[in-house]
Amino acid sequence: MIDRLSTTSGARFAFTDRWGGASAAPYDTLNLGGAVGDDPATVRHNRELAAKALGLDPARVRWMNQVHGRTVVIAGGDEPGTAGRSPEADGVVTAERGLALAVLTADCTPVLLADPVAGVAGAAHAGRPGLLAGVVPATVAAMRSLGAEPGRIVARTGPSVCGRCYEVPARMREEAGRTVPGSAATTRRGTPAIDIPAGVRAQLTACGITDIALSPVCTLESPDHFSYRRDRTTGRLASYVWVTA
Repeated sequence: MIDRLSTTSGARFAFTDRWGGASAAPYDTLNLGGAVGDDPATVRHNRELAAKALGLDPARVRWMNQVHGRTVVIAGGDEPGTAGRSPEADGVVTAERGLALAVLTADCTPVLLADPVAGVAGAAHAGRPGLLAGVVPATVAAMRSLGAEPGRIVARTGPSVCGRCYEVPARMREEAGRTVPGSAATTRRGTPAIDIPAGVRAQLTACGITDIALSPVCTLESPDHFSYRRDRTTGRLASYVWVTA
């Protein structure tokens, strides 16, 4: 199943769960990650299924080789869309309407951004390292370089581990709280935690973005979503953003 969101101004967002694909356990079934040990041909098939379900040409979806950094790349329609040639980055932006940008996650927070007026879209992969490194503001800055304005940007996040479940050592929580105020959290058991979505919201707000909605789905708690922290060997979800032509 794919959850779809849209605005009347032409911003399109989509988020997969783990069902409806062809992968065998432990990647069952709609694994869209090409670097987790699943059969490459099956992953390509799953990506085609997801794209076609969204009314997208699979060749018009741009993927990243995500490395938990803050590098942002600009995507164009003349670039290859295959996973094997994806750029090493954790943020991608485009000024091409109809070109979809994709983020892979299995607990990290996918951040989707769109300025429909300018026709600019952006996507960021915000795990703990990327959040602290500033991949979200870097992606917003790259969008601004293409003509986007923060006051027009619509921001949506996809399913990710919640702050009540993302347990970390105390020193790690302290570092996160210092670097990204608002990201330090506490688990349901009273232990130190980091709230990545809350940190993303704080960074987006600091960039001047006001239209922000966070996903209510916690991947660790949901059996319908892949979670690395829960299962270790597992598939990857995909979140997509594009601006209609």
